[in-house]
Amino acid sequence: MSEKTPWSEVIELLLPATGETVYMVLTATLLAVVGGLPIGVLLHVTAPSGLHPRPLAHRVLGVIVDVVRSVPFVVLLVVLASLTRFLVGTAIGSTAVIVPLTIGAIPFFARLTANALREVDTSIVEAAITTGSSKLRIVRTVLLGEARAALVGAVGVTAVVLIGYAAMAGAIGGGGLGATAIQDGYQGYDDRILYSSVIVLGALAWGMQLITDFIARIVDRRRTATSA
Repeated sequence: MSEKTPWSEVIELLLPATGETVYMVLTATLLAVVGGLPIGVLLHVTAPSGLHPRPLAHRVLGVIVDVVRSVPFVVLLVVLASLTRFLVGTAIGSTAVIVPLTIGAIPFFARLTANALREVDTSIVEAAITTGSSKLRIVRTVLLGEARAALVGAVGVTAVVLIGYAAMAGAIGGGGLGATAIQDGYQGYDDRILYSSVIVLGALAWGMQLITDFIARIVDRRRTATSA
């Protein structure tokens, strides 16, 4: 039986790996929100019952979003290797993984955004229309304003999914906790490193969900107080 790695060395491995994972996930989540939010708004607004119905555009955009988000992330890593190398200069490492993470997360967050906007009470939107508010103002103040708690929740869901994707990327040189678990833990036959990496990944996902749920409750209370 191989000698177990001392806990001090396990911690030395996990600390930078955790930092890399947090860096990848937070950056990709931010970029996914920036790219996915307007796409999600377009999906909702151009729907047959939306503010600016465009059935054909809505259908085409919906197909593109659903096709891209249905591609397995491991396949996306391989397919986007050339683009990643062009943008970052390399296809491996934590910075390089941000490219496929972001491209995979944008349509995912876009669909979550469209679903959140769909839950907004139509009577509130109709009331805004009768007051003569512009469509842009309705989107900004009514749709996004009423759905902000759900949107914060969508950010949390996206971040948790990206933690899993980032861990998967470790299998092909993505860095972070996934690489540590696979290379030092599984391939190195070290259960202490392997299970510690898995526990930290789980803790990150739990903490991210906890934080976004807390923010969503605060935002929702503020919205309720403002409406009252």
